[in-house]
Amino acid sequence: MPPKKQTNALAQRKSEQMKQQQKQKTRRVIWFSTVGVLLALCIIVLLIPTKPKAEAFEYAGLPVLGDPNAPIKIVEFGDYKCPACSIFNELVKPQIQSDYVDQGKAAFYFMNYPFLGPDSDTAALAAQAVYHQSNEAFWAYFDALYTNQGNENEQWATVDYLVELAQKENIGIDYDLLRKDIEEKTYQNEVDEHRNKANQLRVQGTPTIFINGKQYNGNFGDYTEIKKAIENELKGE
Repeated sequence: MPPKKQTNALAQRKSEQMKQQQKQKTRRVIWFSTVGVLLALCIIVLLIPTKPKAEAFEYAGLPVLGDPNAPIKIVEFGDYKCPACSIFNELVKPQIQSDYVDQGKAAFYFMNYPFLGPDSDTAALAAQAVYHQSNEAFWAYFDALYTNQGNENEQWATVDYLVELAQKENIGIDYDLLRKDIEEKTYQNEVDEHRNKANQLRVQGTPTIFINGKQYNGNFGDYTEIKKAIENELKGE
């Protein structure tokens, strides 16, 4: 090959090589840019706060305080032997009732999570028996159980005690039927269903509340925090 043609061929090959190198460099830049964008998007997604999953409850089968059609539904899991539940019932629940339940903004429900002792179950059976006679009587009995709560380390919630408490508070039910339902464990299936639901939701203790199906994980003794959580639900946040 003549020198001139050889020179032209070499120059052409070099030009082609440079073009290929430039294409490879461009591909690498595009690849790294794409990966960078995807990583950035992943980080942004991870940083965006996600709303907690709303759990489903069979509200119609639960004791309810307030209007069942209220926009906010609050479910408490409790044990009648739990001292913290008694404190919550004495100091926090009345404020929820005054600010939201009585105003038609919220309905308050209760589910049993008996775990402190065998008589936790007995108290739950008694409360469920009262509920099936009268929803209104249930809440009077509910308050009476916590107000007259015994030592959590003693088995105080006996059948006799539970029936006598209902009579003493004059809650207006059939007391013989109450005794029969407790002794025969008429509503054991319901108590077990409540407990199973608590276990399914990984409830760690009592009291635990859910606001429109979303577990509240703040301080149960701080009504300000609970009120904020309720207000956020009212705003749809």
